[in-house]
Amino acid sequence: MNKLLIGFALTLTFSITTFAQVTVSPDNIAAYSQGATSAYLTFGNVVDLRPAEATWCGEIVPAAPDIGFRCDTTTVFGVLPARYDQSRLNGSRYTDIMSITPTVARRAYTEAVQGNDSRFFYVKHFVGTNGNPDQFVPVTIRLSGNGAGVPFSLTAVKLNWQNGEKVVPFIKPTEKLPKITAEIRYTGTGRLKGRWELVKPGEDLPERRDLLSEAALPVEERGTQKRYALLNRFSVNLPPGGKYVLPGPENWRIDKTVEGMYLLLFRVEASDAPNSASNTGADTIPTGAVAGFPMPTLRYYIGNSSGTGIRQITKTNLTADEFDASQLPIILRWKDVEGAKLFRLEMRDEADRRVFSAIIPSPTRQYQLPSFVRELAAAKALKWQFVAVDAAGKTLAESEFVEVNR
Repeated sequence: MNKLLIGFALTLTFSITTFAQVTVSPDNIAAYSQGATSAYLTFGNVVDLRPAEATWCGEIVPAAPDIGFRCDTTTVFGVLPARYDQSRLNGSRYTDIMSITPTVARRAYTEAVQGNDSRFFYVKHFVGTNGNPDQFVPVTIRLSGNGAGVPFSLTAVKLNWQNGEKVVPFIKPTEKLPKITAEIRYTGTGRLKGRWELVKPGEDLPERRDLLSEAALPVEERGTQKRYALLNRFSVNLPPGGKYVLPGPENWRIDKTVEGMYLLLFRVEASDAPNSASNTGADTIPTGAVAGFPMPTLRYYIGNSSGTGIRQITKTNLTADEFDASQLPIILRWKDVEGAKLFRLEMRDEADRRVFSAIIPSPTRQYQLPSFVRELAAAKALKWQFVAVDAAGKTLAESEFVEVNR
């Protein structure tokens, strides 16, 4: 009997050594019962495992023969939507932004009102590779009010022109831009820190990951987002309440010196806040002001609205038309594409390097090329195309590249 027990102990020790269990930090959080909440999670010991789906549920059960606890399939509230998936795997560390949707929060609240446990769970599934078993890692979530016990997270951000402008403003260089505000919805409490930046005509546009709040990035990516011209910084303490309107940069700081499309960026930095930190295994990092979505942008166009000397090209679809660059200024027009939320104009040189780009939101279906395109065309053989993009950033249609006549 003793030998059998010793053998069993040795087998158990070998199993634990071979299949180290995945850890998560934090493993217990409070969530706002009446709306969305986001939290930054760090999973450790992710070795010979592939991240899979994440599920919310009211009850968990042992995952045997796999490791951990899986959702009871009869109590599933929902799965993490793909649009909120900001996860990254770096070595054996996996970071995830748990964005609890209002639908999931309402479902959990309804269950609690009916007398069920007020706790619910977020379970991340890791699929075993190289012969390893799958692992299911739960995070316990407790319903709460929108107070200091909830992680400091941004749940919605909207940038507004003060005059209610819904389309891209067309501004003459001598005119003033309307004032700008950022309408912010949040959970918890903490200091909102960040900066307003400006992408000028011709500069490379930010990618989706460049627009995430810094707290949504793993520690190795912080400080790597593209930076642009700084307009000014902001630092305000957001008390419990859930809503705040932040004034935009002063009007005189906003550049209007070059004709073309400008992009105003709202950049949010990571903040120390109560209940807003995650242990990476080597250190504890601040995750205050985390968000599961990219920050919005505002666009405005600087140019003269005079029609003198303008050559108009009417496009019946996204098949590109040639034009003579010597006849600038030029307005390009095209028909709408179903489902398109914006159109992207790109111009490239003979080495296929992008030398100019512009973003035009739908339903606007025209664009006046800025005057400096003449200088680009005089120096290089240029080609251009239009791309139609939907709300999720997916390309719906694109034209062929067409050379610019010199």
